[in-house]
Amino acid sequence: MTADTDKYTCQTLLDVQPLTPNLFTLRVSRDAGFRFRSGQFARLGVSKADGSVVWRAYSMVSAPHDEFLDFFSIVVPDGEFTSELSRLGAGDTLLIDRQAFGFLTLDRFIGGRDLWLLATGTGIAPFMSILQDFEAWERFESIKLVYSVREAKELAYLDEIAALEQREYLQEFAGKLQFIPVVTREAHPGALGERITTLIENGELERAAGLELSPEHSRIMLCGNPQMIDDTRQVLKARDLQLSLSRRPGQVAVETYW
Repeated sequence: MTADTDKYTCQTLLDVQPLTPNLFTLRVSRDAGFRFRSGQFARLGVSKADGSVVWRAYSMVSAPHDEFLDFFSIVVPDGEFTSELSRLGAGDTLLIDRQAFGFLTLDRFIGGRDLWLLATGTGIAPFMSILQDFEAWERFESIKLVYSVREAKELAYLDEIAALEQREYLQEFAGKLQFIPVVTREAHPGALGERITTLIENGELERAAGLELSPEHSRIMLCGNPQMIDDTRQVLKARDLQLSLSRRPGQVAVETYW
């Protein structure tokens, strides 16, 4: 075994499903030795025709107890990775690092009563993993999943979100989860219509959730595009909700996409 293959395993692409022309899910086999915490990401590699490998980081959508790995991706026009990936089908090979990465995990937080998961676009991925795991449900009294997209067709995993509390191992926690969709570029029944930062600033998000954001009770995870992360962090900081660091526990944890 070479030094390189000490770092990654060769896995099989089991399924690829387009959700919209720009979004797709993929399911990959899982090495028996691969371990991760909900909220972490893996580095996926695709071999190019010239023999080189293109690597990209993707959060796991699947739960740590699943025997496969699920990922959620946007199609990047002329993107080096997704262009190669789009040529692959079930049965083809992907490379996956042996180690999982990332700190968007519940152990970032001390205390807290209410868990807020704020996502834009494919940033929903790590939250799907967290919501399929037992820890969040057991630890928090309420969970608010806020999922913002531009158009309603981009809302992914709606059936899975709706069915979470019917899972046998989560049934005792029924009623803890509230799903709050946000669609910013068109009116959509049941969805809020402004950016997450605006919804926090004008109080509409808290009114929809029936719950106040507070340093004492709220623990907030952000995942999405860098501008959303930066803007939301500033809005939360003005409310005395601080980034959680190893040397200074706080109320906010983030993962920036692309």
